[in-house]
Amino acid sequence: MTDLQTARTALDRGLDIQLGGRAVPTAARYDVEDPTTGRTMTDAPDCSAAEVDTVVRAAGEAQRAWARVPARARAGKVREFATLLREHTDELATLDALDAGFPLPVMQADVGAAATLLEIMADHALSLGGSTYPLSGNLHYSTQEPYGVVGRIVPFNHPLFFAAGKVAAPLVAGNAVVLKAPDQTPLSALRMAELAADVFGPDLCGVVSGRGATTGAALVAHPLIRRIGFIGAEPTGRLIQRQAAEHGVKHVTLELGGKNALVVMPDADLAKAADAAVFGMNFTATAGQSCGSTSRLLLHETIADEVLASVVEQVRAIRVGHPLEAGTQMGPVVDRGQYEKSMRAIAAATAAGAPVLVGGGRPDTVGAEGWYVAPTVLGPMTADNPAAVEEVFGPVLSVLTFRDEDEAVAIANRTEYGLTAGVFTSDVTRAHRMAAALQAGYVWVNGSSRHYWGLPFGGVKASGVGREESVDELLSYTETKAVTVVLE
Repeated sequence: MTDLQTARTALDRGLDIQLGGRAVPTAARYDVEDPTTGRTMTDAPDCSAAEVDTVVRAAGEAQRAWARVPARARAGKVREFATLLREHTDELATLDALDAGFPLPVMQADVGAAATLLEIMADHALSLGGSTYPLSGNLHYSTQEPYGVVGRIVPFNHPLFFAAGKVAAPLVAGNAVVLKAPDQTPLSALRMAELAADVFGPDLCGVVSGRGATTGAALVAHPLIRRIGFIGAEPTGRLIQRQAAEHGVKHVTLELGGKNALVVMPDADLAKAADAAVFGMNFTATAGQSCGSTSRLLLHETIADEVLASVVEQVRAIRVGHPLEAGTQMGPVVDRGQYEKSMRAIAAATAAGAPVLVGGGRPDTVGAEGWYVAPTVLGPMTADNPAAVEEVFGPVLSVLTFRDEDEAVAIANRTEYGLTAGVFTSDVTRAHRMAAALQAGYVWVNGSSRHYWGLPFGGVKASGVGREESVDELLSYTETKAVTVVLE
């Protein structure tokens, strides 16, 4: 059976939520769309608040035994899960390619990245130890304890990577997890839950799916869930903070949007900077739908023409097509909402005076169906152009120019977001100075987009609170308990 046939089999039989080690139908289901056509491809569970409650309470029961398992043994199970995911790489990646519209090789790499992140979190298991404090003749020590059941809500743009990678830290820390799959791309997460039950036993790693606010809101409000991790849009993050506060005192971390700047100084390696500008925009990974994309390219006015010529040439050469076709470098955006948002952003930018250097509409290599947006470069534009300050979350790169370092930093920081940033320069002193001045949680010097697992990732300002992909994430899924043993 081919990978496509395996994935189609999962679609044909239907994917349900898992309870007690078996598939359980929900009272309602909703349509899941094929972004290459805009038509219904399959359906998925539309979990009610009552069904979310059942999954969370089952997870709570499973967590009691899991918390008693030694950390090293928990880590071993997490590594076993990583191995199982790798064995199912092609099946899971095909589900994601069909569901999200991203090229199959990119989704295959995402499965590998998720497995690696699981393994790295397992490596950090012994960091869960406490400390002793020489404060008196008595014994004073601290321990790190799990919260219990953790709620994780993840976005559509890396479906399996976020589903699998973001359960790693909670599980290693001794928690159970209930993950809310993204509305648009729930399929690989639902399949992952079946695989997780084979490793961890029933209910410890649960997945729920559903349209709109009902499913996610039920997870946030649930009394057993005191720890919530969310990745997604900034307005939704604010809503989750409010909802969590209305239903208890909960620890909430957020990785939100970004309008990230890549600054190219005149002393930079210009060829590498141009390559990094295209790579950092994530055209060929997620059709630009990435919170970390360096979607603003800031060029010193003396080198702008040279860098732009290379960027435009590379972007024009990107092959847009069906995600399962060999040679496709970029697929559609995920749904009508993202398609219309990208088109509105392009129209607003051009109305405000930004020229279209390449793209700017539907690509001419595809038909009328599906949510395809041509990879687009706009500019140079003014710093107050809507495309220079508002997150598009689509394949749209905005170009600005600057006169000196101070102006570059001022333009880069002229946004409510602060997730990532980058600077290209051959001056090491300037590199460190600008890295410090850029208001972002994650800064590349002479690079872009690439994550290094183990290095804390997260934003400042409206881009979020908390850090992921590191021991910081692991410890954030524990609470500190202090103990004093009176000896004298």
